[in-house]
This record gives sequence, C-alpha cells and structure tokens, in this order.
Amino acid sequence: MDKVALFILLLGGLNWGSVGLFRFDFVAWAFGGAGSIISRIVYILVALSAVWCFSLFFRRNEIIDTERGGARYD
Repeated sequence: MDKVALFILLLGGLNWGSVGLFRFDFVAWAFGGAGSIISRIVYILVALSAVWCFSLFFRRNEIIDTERGGARYD
C-alpha cells in the first residue's frame, strides 16, 4: 500500500509541477477538464495518498529484507 500511495503521490506532484511550469494540467487534459467527475476522483486519490504518506513520518523504521536472508533491523 505504501508503494502505491507513493506512486500516486509522485504522479500528482509531477502534474502540479507541469501546472506550475507550463500551466498544463495533465489530469484535466486527459479526463475532460478539471471539473469532470473522473478528474475529481483522481485529485481525491492524490490527496488520500498524501494523507497516507504523511503517516510514514510516524512509523518505526523497519527494514525487512526477504531476498537477502530475511534480516530485520529495528
């Protein structure tokens, strides 16, 4: 879930970057305007991803490496 949220947040950040630099909104362009229901759903998903990623600041740092012997560091 973390990787999905980070990916969506990355795409949202790139979209906002294109709005800031070029005044071009990829989401609005792709889905028929900023007010269309699909665009609004995408914007809501980006916002929910940001809320989810905010929780990463408050988690314990854990590294679980299953490919290299399953070592766990706390």
